[in-house]
Amino acid sequence: MSPHEFQRLIAGVTEQLDGRPLDGELADWLNDTYPADGDAFRELAEACRTGVAEGWLCNREGGGIRYGRIFKALPETHGFSVDVVDMKDIAGPHHVHPNGEIDLIMPLTEGTTFDGHPAGWCVYGPGSAHRPTVANGEALVLYLLPQGAIEFTPA
Repeated sequence: MSPHEFQRLIAGVTEQLDGRPLDGELADWLNDTYPADGDAFRELAEACRTGVAEGWLCNREGGGIRYGRIFKALPETHGFSVDVVDMKDIAGPHHVHPNGEIDLIMPLTEGTTFDGHPAGWCVYGPGSAHRPTVANGEALVLYLLPQGAIEFTPA
């Protein structure tokens, strides 16, 4: 797996998200289409684990969180930026999603949750905000942000 191959893998997902509203229906569709026990989910999770191990994902660290934006919002990713974080029993910085956020939750420890969600997909609508929290262990979380829009704010 290389960053270029990773981009092609992600583009296969973002192509299907292009132009869809970021809402609960999309979360349901993602969890049905790419379930946590399915091949596509396993392929995405393995690609993320490989990228972290090889140092081209999560290549920065701050406040106990490893993170990194691998792709800005590009035509190849259908206008989504792609970030991956590695978090363990921690709450990250509060932020707003002006255009929404799509999260792929990949626990590295059995039973780990992200904002209360187990392995799978979580979708936040435009204008939503949160302090991303991983509990009960460690997880990788892949963030897709339309147009790369995110605003860090005081909690």
